[in-house]
Amino acid sequence: MKAHKLPDLVLGALLALILTAPLPSAAGDRPQASELVRRAFDYMRGRASVSEVDMTIHRVDWQRTMTIRAWTRGMKQSLFYISAPPKDEGNGTLKDGPRMWTYNPKVNRVIKLPPSMMSQAWMGSDFSNNDLAKSDTLIEDYTHTIDEIATIGGHWVYTVTATPRPAAPVVWGMQRLKIREDGILLQEAFFDEDLEPVKTMTTYDINKIGGKPYPCRWRMQDAQDREKYTQLEYRHLEFKDDLPERIFTRAALQQPPAW
Repeated sequence: MKAHKLPDLVLGALLALILTAPLPSAAGDRPQASELVRRAFDYMRGRASVSEVDMTIHRVDWQRTMTIRAWTRGMKQSLFYISAPPKDEGNGTLKDGPRMWTYNPKVNRVIKLPPSMMSQAWMGSDFSNNDLAKSDTLIEDYTHTIDEIATIGGHWVYTVTATPRPAAPVVWGMQRLKIREDGILLQEAFFDEDLEPVKTMTTYDINKIGGKPYPCRWRMQDAQDREKYTQLEYRHLEFKDDLPERIFTRAALQQPPAW
């Protein structure tokens, strides 16, 4: 069978298109890696936000779902409150800068957590306290490099590797992120001190919510066990210019703001 040859005019046009297409990897076009990471965090949190999500913790022999209401302000303040099911209702977590408190209504007690607890699992899920709060430790305690640039779905996607700064108080030996040009985080992989993969968070279902495209489903998956994961699905998301300071207090932890 004879192969069809493209006309020289078509070949020339294709070659011209390839040669003149703007490449973000070129000097001056490629963003700084640290800027990409900060952009992703700014995009995820905005100046302030109010949200409601369903968190499903999945294991091979059981599964449970909780509904969480969340308030965030900047990158350092967040309040999480479980509204369902009834047996978990009222449990909350407050983060204000490096300080964190939890509240359990059954014992009616607020407990301050040490910094080491920031990396611990939240309510038995695969998300840590830092993960849920979208803590800025990834910005402040790591250096960043761009390792790869690709196009996915018509968008430039940057693979950024984050390595800890010397003596930084962090748990992960490395993190690797895939960030879209518009700031949407597509994936975040976590590695231990031996650079072995531990877990990976992947985002799905990018739809318009909160006034802009946003991943409506987030899954944190164990690197070794496919049946061990936690999934967040957004019910509601609203970005705001600001929220009152009184929301991010221990009093609000015990008596959350009206929904």
